[in-house]
Amino acid sequence: MIYHHLSVLVHRQAEKYGDKIALKYRNYETAQWIPITWKQFSVQVKQVANALVALGIEEEENIGVLSQNKPECLFVDFGAYANRAVTIPLYATSSPAQVEYIVNDAGIRYLFVGEQFQYDAAFGVFGFCSTLQQLIIFDRNVVKDPRDVSSIYFDELLEQAKVLPHADVVEARTARASADDLANILYTSGTTGEPKGVMLHHSNYLEALRIHDIRLPFMTDKDVSINFLPLTHVFERAWCYLCIHKGVQICVNLRPADIQMTIKEVRPTLMCSVPRFWEKVYDGVQEKIAQETGLRKSLMLDAIKVGKAHNLDYLRNGKTPPLLLQIKYKFYEKTVYALLKKTIGIENGNFFPTAGAAVSDEICEFVHSVGINMVVGYGLTESTATVSCFPNVGYQIGSVGAVMPDLDVKIGAENEILLKGKTITKGYYKKTEATAAVIDQDGWFHTGDAGYIKDGHLYLTERIKDLLKTSNGKYISPQALETKLAIDRYIDQIAIIADQRKFVSALIVPVYGYVKQYAHEKGLEYNSMEELLQHPKIQGLFRARIDTLQQQFAHYEQVKRFTLLPEPFSMERGELTNTLKLKRAVVSRNYKEAIDKMYEE
Repeated sequence: MIYHHLSVLVHRQAEKYGDKIALKYRNYETAQWIPITWKQFSVQVKQVANALVALGIEEEENIGVLSQNKPECLFVDFGAYANRAVTIPLYATSSPAQVEYIVNDAGIRYLFVGEQFQYDAAFGVFGFCSTLQQLIIFDRNVVKDPRDVSSIYFDELLEQAKVLPHADVVEARTARASADDLANILYTSGTTGEPKGVMLHHSNYLEALRIHDIRLPFMTDKDVSINFLPLTHVFERAWCYLCIHKGVQICVNLRPADIQMTIKEVRPTLMCSVPRFWEKVYDGVQEKIAQETGLRKSLMLDAIKVGKAHNLDYLRNGKTPPLLLQIKYKFYEKTVYALLKKTIGIENGNFFPTAGAAVSDEICEFVHSVGINMVVGYGLTESTATVSCFPNVGYQIGSVGAVMPDLDVKIGAENEILLKGKTITKGYYKKTEATAAVIDQDGWFHTGDAGYIKDGHLYLTERIKDLLKTSNGKYISPQALETKLAIDRYIDQIAIIADQRKFVSALIVPVYGYVKQYAHEKGLEYNSMEELLQHPKIQGLFRARIDTLQQQFAHYEQVKRFTLLPEPFSMERGELTNTLKLKRAVVSRNYKEAIDKMYEE
């Protein structure tokens, strides 16, 4: 396998694939998916590369991209790499304060923005960013501020580069490109403190491509991937680069909220996702089973039972299932499983990488039982995504997979997972102290995650810094409890409270639709969601469901009291990071009154 530097990767693939479709994006006015061939992809990248020279972009200069997923994000990335420039993606949901911090920290002169929301956030802080010279707007529908005299639209930028006036400069820069060049600075929003810019070099990506080729040999240029997670996130970014390297068609999903519609339009073979996606699938199936009666209900239950025996007891362990089991499985494959996959939009599925949070054993078993190949994995921005993931055979439920080839993993003090290898970052941008705090003198990167290795599989136990200590001196792992309770169909979000408290409590954001439905069935009267959530019957419903799910936990780990919240945690109030992780300190501060009330005698 040849590994092309990212500065030439798209052009080499265009030589190989020509008029084959490389990318697709959805035109929302016509509801059509517009194809972009490999040749067209290559031309766009060359035009962007030339336009960047015209702007005066230097080698090793930092360029910002503040946009939701669009093909233009990839054009800018690869156009920048051809110039040995560095791209810095910002989350589309970033607040003006986050934009200001990153632009100033990275000294960005040119910032590409997506739609109106991103333009407004960027223009709002323009005056506070001394290096910022110009915004370049992807979406033609963006209305510029009347005071804006410098911004231009992306198509205007490309117009002057159509004939590739600076091709010689770009070629000379590309010829100087090396694996040691910096490719990206990815700012992690972090659950504590200010964002840190993780430096990822071209060598990190080249190694990531190589080790994924070894682990995922069944991924081919016949595959179609829909990119649902933000390209800003290392998981989706590294995945898309792997897709480009493999010749996989990428369908760019603009709006995350539309995934359930777009996945049915595209019917992909591949998709990176987070556990929440599969939790919703699981909830939907459980809901359907609960509504059925008689033969249909017993068929659905039997289908899951048969699938578990066939896929988990036999195939997973490399054994051939008995003939009768094979016959039953084939029957369900054509009926129950086929219907489920078609309903989701994944009947063509090859495999589905899943990471970003813990996957509960129930969800994992269920998804594999119905014949969906969910590849559970674990990784960090600092490790260019994948540290470990499920192999095709022999994966262990409860683990985060087998460690990737040629990556060194060891367990350090406090059971901390330590990493060393060619995919590991060299450190944080302009933050020598923060770098020294995570990369020790022997070159081991300290993840902050605790776990253990058994039979070559990695298991996570908790986030070391996130351990909560009760006033009785007992340590609680909030993620373990949250992962377990979040599989309940009535629970949308949950925050475990325990630090320096006498016992464990929880703030719960219910699935409001299900609560209303339950109230309707029970004939409960109420004037507001707040009033309904206080109703003894609703409180009793949640109490019973929580108690059932937390039985396996020690008495001191169990949720003793809880508060049902009438509105969800939000990014606007600073309670969630851009990747929807809880900021515990902010949640504790914002809900201090509700929390204190749970601890009143």
